[in-house]
Amino acid sequence: MTETVAISTVRAVPRRRRPLARAVRRIPALIAIAALVLVMGYPLVWMFINSLKTNADFLNNPSYALPESWAWENYAKAWETGNLAVTITNSLLAVVPSVIIIALLGTAAGFALEVMVWKGRSPVLLVFLAGIMIPGQMILLPLFTAFFNLKISGSLLPLIIIYVAIGMPLTVFMMATYFRAIPREVFEASTIDGASMLRSFFSVGLPMMRNAIFTVAIVQFFLLWNDLLFALVFAGQRKLNTIQIGLLNFSGEYGAIDYGPLFAAICITTAGILVLYLFLNQRIMSGLAAGAVKG
Repeated sequence: MTETVAISTVRAVPRRRRPLARAVRRIPALIAIAALVLVMGYPLVWMFINSLKTNADFLNNPSYALPESWAWENYAKAWETGNLAVTITNSLLAVVPSVIIIALLGTAAGFALEVMVWKGRSPVLLVFLAGIMIPGQMILLPLFTAFFNLKISGSLLPLIIIYVAIGMPLTVFMMATYFRAIPREVFEASTIDGASMLRSFFSVGLPMMRNAIFTVAIVQFFLLWNDLLFALVFAGQRKLNTIQIGLLNFSGEYGAIDYGPLFAAICITTAGILVLYLFLNQRIMSGLAAGAVKG
């Protein structure tokens, strides 16, 4: 009886220590996560605090200090000065159609380059990859001349065309990578069942690539939403200004900047993007993981 009690006591000690040992092993990971959250979250908090400051706060206090008086009117001034109702609408009208076209054409091109078997598909993929390396500044003048001669420079159409062109190379490369992760037998089975290549694309390829399409669309949306160079050249008219051009309106005479409303305008534009990302977060993570696994 004594031996049985001794054995049970000896066996019970490790069981009590296991939760403590696991907690100790998790400490470095928790510290790393906390540091990452601090690094990623501090700029957002800092930006929001600065959006509620007056010019006197910026001149007299450090940038990390809290405002002496919370200037909520900065948001109303930002909406008016930046003409945000018009600029946000123009950005959506230029970016959303571009992203839809990029996603559809890029998915079809990735399917053709990775699933379909035909001569020359590898050189064509290299041509798309070469498009990533072309700097935007090099094509500004030829594009401006072409659009001016076509008499379409007074609308958002040139911006949509350019966004589709600059977004396609990266999208085609990413979609080809995602299609490579799908077992080839899936498409062979649909062909054996009598499906044409077009039917295989719409009935088999697209449903399996939904998360990947969402991921590519969000990446392209962020890239195009933040564009200033092409928007400044091809949408310079006030009625065509995008959100990035609207942020330039806060620069006053002799380079003076009204920082409070500027930070408020940045908060307004950033909030929408954050909500979009949080809403599609799971799909984005699934899409990223899908491209990293070979089926």
